[in-house]
Amino acid sequence: MSRAVVLGGGLAGVLAAAVLAGHADEVVLVEGDRYPSAPRPRRGLPQSHHSHVLVAGGARALDALLPGTVDALLANGAHLRGLPGDALIYSADGWFRRLHTDAHLISCTRGLLDQVVRRRALGGGDVEVWEDTRALGLTGDEARITGVSVSRQGAPPETVRADLVLDATGRRSQSPRWFAQIGAGDVEEVSVATGLAYATRLYQAPGDLATAIPAIMLHPGTAKGQPARGATLFPVEDGRWIVTLTGTRGGEPPTDEQGFTAFARSLRHPIVADLMAEATPLGVVRPYRDTVNRRRFFERARLPAGFAVVGDAAVAVNPVHSHGMSVAALGALRLREELARHGLGPSLFAGLQAALAAEAERSWRMAIEQDGERVTERAGERVTERAGFDGAPRREPNAFEREIRTRLAQAKLSSPRLAADFFGVQTLISGDTATDRSEIARVLTGRPEPLLTGEEAIGQYPALAAWRRSRFAAATS
Repeated sequence: MSRAVVLGGGLAGVLAAAVLAGHADEVVLVEGDRYPSAPRPRRGLPQSHHSHVLVAGGARALDALLPGTVDALLANGAHLRGLPGDALIYSADGWFRRLHTDAHLISCTRGLLDQVVRRRALGGGDVEVWEDTRALGLTGDEARITGVSVSRQGAPPETVRADLVLDATGRRSQSPRWFAQIGAGDVEEVSVATGLAYATRLYQAPGDLATAIPAIMLHPGTAKGQPARGATLFPVEDGRWIVTLTGTRGGEPPTDEQGFTAFARSLRHPIVADLMAEATPLGVVRPYRDTVNRRRFFERARLPAGFAVVGDAAVAVNPVHSHGMSVAALGALRLREELARHGLGPSLFAGLQAALAAEAERSWRMAIEQDGERVTERAGERVTERAGFDGAPRREPNAFEREIRTRLAQAKLSSPRLAADFFGVQTLISGDTATDRSEIARVLTGRPEPLLTGEEAIGQYPALAAWRRSRFAAATS
């Protein structure tokens, strides 16, 4: 009788367990906490209070795994916003025009998404869920993992035999340490610091605006000599908004109410601060600082048979990119494909980790395109250097290259074809080399489109524009 054990009951673990249920006689899901009975934050998920969105590629993967899940989310109050058609976006290069593309995002609280997915993935009883259970280590040796040692509800350790152990324990994964304990090889780790911090608060929105407004994204912008600052505002279920303020080193958003409000007011445009002023705060401001991009190259290690790693335990990008949940869904879909091809047996293990890593590659490359501090750890040695995502030394663009980049960046604000390329990549529905060469040629040889003013950009969204006019009319009467 075959058995698979999944360590970690977050989104990546739940989806992987649901996939494995179709191929193993028994599937055990080991979760260190207890699941909440209602759609609320989970204690073991550090980011559970913060903004979460599912981008288009992840939404498609989720529906392929669990048909009807996206409709269930929307029926329970989640919101779908097209990009940039239903999103007011102020990039570092200017305001986007309303353009239709296939790209979109789904916004809701993490608690709602997790509850809907858990019910659909685990409700059939094919997965045995062990809550309040700690994973203590792996059993086996450097050639073959045979199971896992766990402690259930504080009881003495017990060993659970498994044909496959899947680590989905997130950023805090102990797999590298467990490998050392059984004599397996070291795992190369790369981290790229972002310097970014963020803080989040929920608001009860005014009834007439709660669901009528677009998603709002003020990308971090810089003034000379000042830290970059930005904000997002997304509608979520129950007539609420979730507001996240971001800042780089020296410009981290405050967590006190007055400071949080003042920070929003200091941004390049006041739209988020104005909407916050119309809404009722719910709860406290919650900070988050662990935004380092971190990758453990398990696919390069001498990985024992019968073991694999999914989700943030292998590749964790800065949460501000909003890819974590979507990459988890894409990884689970790839796991299903590999199991369908090889079954739960020896032929699966040779290429499984590389296949899972490939699903995270696009997100990883996008997240660290901007050069950062690269820290490599191998066999206890730590090396720090300035490098790009591929490890090559950074080369500053010349004046001509800067001009070309500026023209292209501003062109995507108004070109439907370039915007479709850009957002297709950002939402993981296109490859990372999507390029409309004929449109690029037209942009570089033609007259640039005029950039929108802030008022023109807001005017593209009738409900938001009407509210803004009435607000200022009331203020001046």
